[in-house]
Amino acid sequence: MIKSIIALIAFAACSDSQARPPAQRATSIRLERVGEFRSPVYLTAPPGDSRLFIVEQQGRIQIVKNGQKLSTPFLDISDRVRSGGEQGLLSIAFHPEYRSNGQFFVNFTDRSGDTRVERFVVSANPDAADESSSKLVIGIDQPYSNHNGGLVMFGPDGMLYIGMGDGGSGGDPHRNGQNRNALLGKILRLNVSRVEPYSIPQGNPFRGASDAKPEIWATGTRNPWRFAFDRATNLLYIADVGQNEIEEIDVEPASAAGLNYGWSIMEGDRCYHGDSCDRSGLTMPKVTFNHSGGACSVTGGFVYRGKRVPALAGHYFYSDYCAGWLKSFRMQSGAVVDRRDWIPSSNLGHVVSFGEDAEGELYILSESGSVFRIAGAN
Repeated sequence: MIKSIIALIAFAACSDSQARPPAQRATSIRLERVGEFRSPVYLTAPPGDSRLFIVEQQGRIQIVKNGQKLSTPFLDISDRVRSGGEQGLLSIAFHPEYRSNGQFFVNFTDRSGDTRVERFVVSANPDAADESSSKLVIGIDQPYSNHNGGLVMFGPDGMLYIGMGDGGSGGDPHRNGQNRNALLGKILRLNVSRVEPYSIPQGNPFRGASDAKPEIWATGTRNPWRFAFDRATNLLYIADVGQNEIEEIDVEPASAAGLNYGWSIMEGDRCYHGDSCDRSGLTMPKVTFNHSGGACSVTGGFVYRGKRVPALAGHYFYSDYCAGWLKSFRMQSGAVVDRRDWIPSSNLGHVVSFGEDAEGELYILSESGSVFRIAGAN
């Protein structure tokens, strides 16, 4: 069973001058512990499915069913995964038609240290994947061990989006972020429905171009560790990890093709190489924060669209890996409003990732192995 409530944090306060209506005001949240896992890095569920699928970095995907972790993993490809640091099995995405086609996609670092996105199919047992069904969708060479990005997610348009870091090291030494002939440092968008292994969707900004990779949807990302689509507003939120000083969260319409988020011309909202730079054509972040207070690496979450906590509706939750706090904000008419500090620094430990179940409820994943559900607000 999901364990008892482990935290009641009466910490949040509206930090914007604009107060929320009384029915929407929330000053505390509580968390429920779902369970303990080995290096959990992602959580999701197929559409309309009550189970939770928890990705473990070493190469396994565990299922929580009726409040209990099943004894056998849904998928175990640990013998094919290089795990440690920023490498490993990093995410899973269920096809929008999973109920009928049984397809899901994973992003992992192979034994050579390169990114692989593969498609699998569920077996006759709904709690077990057919591990022999793997087919490569796309493989991308990684020059270094860090900045792998690692998230695969289906957008509201039914396309598969892939977050790619700049290839690693520091300072984007190969200038991949601004190189349209490189898949590193980008958000990619693929059509994986009824095609092998994928096709280039209509609307991709460089489809048919001779000087750019057609898979690219957006450029200029350093390490988009987590991104999310808000199905109510059709906005895309990208939490992009900074270099030495500035973390950023970008929020733009999910339909906006070809945006350039600036790296490595910019780090967040500042010029990265010197005091001045050409910002023309660049999309600036909506939220930035520096490394004061022990922050070091933004961990992106989701916009809350669940039913358990109506007061949180529309809030985008995020954290920082080192600082361990929990914060949120809402978007209103293209502007950031209603910023909130929910849990102070270090209370959550190292926050590795967030998750969302099929009902829109949100989860927090800690490096300690704990997975929590945001369960209420007061």
